[in-house]
Amino acid sequence: MRLRAGAILAVAAALSAGACGRGEKPAGGSSAAAPAAPAASPGGPAPDVLLVTIDTWRFDAAGFAGATDVKTPNLDALASEGVVFERCHGSNVVTLPSHTNILTGLFPTRHGVRENLGFRLDPKIPTLGTLFRDKGYATGAFVGAFPLDSRFGLDRGFDVYDDRFPAGSSPYDFEMRERPADQVVAAALDWFGKSAGKPRFLWVHVYDPHAPYRPPAPYAEEYRGRLYHGEVAWTDSALAPLFAAFRSAGAGRAIVAVTADHGEALGDHGELTHGLFAYEATLRVPLVFWAPGRLPAGRRAEPARHVDIAPTLLALAGLPEPSGLSGSSLLSAGGARPNYFEAMSANLNRGWAPLTGMLEGSQKFIDLPLPELYDIGKDPGEKANLFAAERETAARLKRAIPTDAARITARTADSEEAKRLLALGYLSGFAPRKDRYEPGDDPKNLVGVDTKIHNVVELYQRGKPAEAAKLAREIVAERPQMPVGWEFLAFILQNMGRDSEAAAALREAIRRGVATEPMRVRLALLLSGHGQAAEALKILTPLTASPERETQQARGIALADSGRSDEALAVFDAILKEDPGDAEAWQNRGIALLKRGDVQGAIGSLDRALAANPSLPRALNARGVALAQSGDPAGAISSWERAAALDARQYDALFNMGIVAGRIGRLDIARSALSRFVETAPPSAYGKDIAAARQMLARMP
Repeated sequence: MRLRAGAILAVAAALSAGACGRGEKPAGGSSAAAPAAPAASPGGPAPDVLLVTIDTWRFDAAGFAGATDVKTPNLDALASEGVVFERCHGSNVVTLPSHTNILTGLFPTRHGVRENLGFRLDPKIPTLGTLFRDKGYATGAFVGAFPLDSRFGLDRGFDVYDDRFPAGSSPYDFEMRERPADQVVAAALDWFGKSAGKPRFLWVHVYDPHAPYRPPAPYAEEYRGRLYHGEVAWTDSALAPLFAAFRSAGAGRAIVAVTADHGEALGDHGELTHGLFAYEATLRVPLVFWAPGRLPAGRRAEPARHVDIAPTLLALAGLPEPSGLSGSSLLSAGGARPNYFEAMSANLNRGWAPLTGMLEGSQKFIDLPLPELYDIGKDPGEKANLFAAERETAARLKRAIPTDAARITARTADSEEAKRLLALGYLSGFAPRKDRYEPGDDPKNLVGVDTKIHNVVELYQRGKPAEAAKLAREIVAERPQMPVGWEFLAFILQNMGRDSEAAAALREAIRRGVATEPMRVRLALLLSGHGQAAEALKILTPLTASPERETQQARGIALADSGRSDEALAVFDAILKEDPGDAEAWQNRGIALLKRGDVQGAIGSLDRALAANPSLPRALNARGVALAQSGDPAGAISSWERAAALDARQYDALFNMGIVAGRIGRLDIARSALSRFVETAPPSAYGKDIAAARQMLARMP
C-alpha cells in the first residue's frame, strides 16, 4: 500500500487560497486620546451617516438615471428624495484606489494607492473612518470582497472592519466567492442596531455587479441575456433594509451617500469589463446624497467627483474638513471642478503605456502615446477624437495633469494577495516599466490582447481548460515580454495536470528574462513535487534572503523534499515566529514532520493549521495520512472525505481513501473513492496509480 502525502501537496502549495474568515476586528491608526464629543447639527443631535459603495455600477444602470432595462426601485426612491449629481466622475477604474479616493478626498497621486495589488494607504493619511471616530462617532465598515481587505489600510478609524469572506475560497476557478450583498447588509444592520446610543458612521460595500455576472433567482431568469443588469437589480433589492433603517430616522437625523467605485464597459470601445481604459462607461459613476432636512431634493448638472464625497459628508454632518483635500464640499458652488483621472493597471501589471488624463467641464483629455480629446457634452460616446483639431486645448489640459502622475512608489505584495486577486479575475503582476512608451504600447492597440485575457478566464470558468490554454499560448506569442501572460499559461496548464508543460512555460519565461519571483517559486514547487527538489533549491537559492513569505514557504517545501527536514522546519518556524496564525506554514510544517516520520508532531501541526483555517484540503489530506499511520483509519477516511469535498482535485485524498477503506472492509467508500480517482485524476501525473486503482476495483466483490 502506498500512502501519498507530499507530491500534489507540494506542487499546489503555491496555489492554496489561504482564505480564512477573520471576523470582525478593531482597526488601528486612531488617536489614543478620547474622541471629542460629536458635533450636533444646528437643529438637533449629530446625524447617523451611511456611505454605500456599489462595485462596478454603471452611471446609466438605474431607473433614476433613465434606464428602462433594469429595475432599481429602492435606489430610485432614495434618489427621488435626495440629490442626484448627474455628472460625477471617479479618478480610477479599479476597486482599491477608487475607494481610497472616496474615503480620503485625495487624488491617487496624493495618497499613492494606484492599483489593487501592491499598495497600502499611508497610516498618516486621515480617512472618513478616522475623521468621524475622532469626533465621537461609532464607526463600522462592512465590505464584500478581497480588494478592500483590511491589509490595504482602509480599516483605520473603524471600530469594526468586517471583511469576512467565505473560508476556503479558491483561486482554481478564477473566482473568489465574495460575500453576497444581502449578507453584507445583514451584518451591517446588526452592528448598526447594537451601536445605538451615539451617532454612527457606517460604510457598506457590495461587490455583486462585478463579473462574473451570476445574479440569484429570480433575477437570473428575469434578466436572462443581460445578467449584469440582473446583478444590479438584485443589489438594489438587497440594499432595501439598509435604506429603510436610515429613511425611518426622521428629517435631519440621517445622511446617506450612494455611489460606485467605477462602472463597467460591457464592450464599450472594445473593453469587456473595466481597468483598461477610462472612457465614460467606466469613469463616470452614479452619485446620490439623501439628507432630508439638510439638503433639498433635486438634480444637479454641475461636475462632481469622487474626491468631493468625503468633504460633502463632513459638511452635511456639521464636522470640519481637514485642510489640503483634493476635493471640496458639493454644498458650495462647484465651478468647473477639474478632475484628474488614471488607469494604471495595464501599465503596472502588463507593461503597457500608463493612462492619465484631465477632465475640465466637458473637455476630456486622455494622455497616451496616441492622445485623445473629447467633448463629452456633445459626444458622450467619445467617438470623435478632437486631438488633431484642438491641440491647444489638449496641451492646456495636459499641463494640468500632476507632474508626478507617472511616478509610482515601490510596490510590495505577497503572493497570497496576487493569488486572491487572480481568483477574482485580476491578472495582477509586476511588469517592468519603461522610460518611453510607443504607439505599440498604447492600450487602444492592445485591446485585442485584453479581450483574449478575459476570454481565457471565461473559457476556464466554463470548464474548457484546453481551449483556455490554447488562447493563453496565443497571448504569450503575441506579447512574449508580458510576464503575466506566462504566469497565466502556467497556472492553467498546472491545474489541468499538465505539469511538464507548465514547467516548460515557466522555464521559457526565465530564459526570456521576464520571469517574476512568484513564477520562479511556482517552477520550484513543480520541480520539488516531481522529485526534482535539488533543481528546485537551485532556482530558489538566489531568493534565500527574500522577504516574500511564499518564497520562504517554497524553500521549506524543497528542503523537506530533499530530506533536509531540520532546515525545512527552521524555515517554517521562522515564518510562524513572525505570524503564529499562518495556516499554510503550520500545514507545511506538519507535512515536513510527516516526511521524517514524526507522526504525532505532524498531527499537532496540521491541527494548528486547520484551527486557523478549517478549509485547507491539503492539510486534511496530510492529516489523513498521519492518522492512518497512527492506527486510526476511520479518522483518516473522515479527513480525506473532507479534503475531497473541499477540492475535487484532491486526487491523493481519493486514492488514499480508497486504499484504507478497502483494507478495513468499507467497500462502498473504497469503490466510490477509487472510481472518482480513476475518472478524474490526470494520467500524466497519476498513470501508475490509476492502473493500480483499476486493478483494486476489478478485485472488489
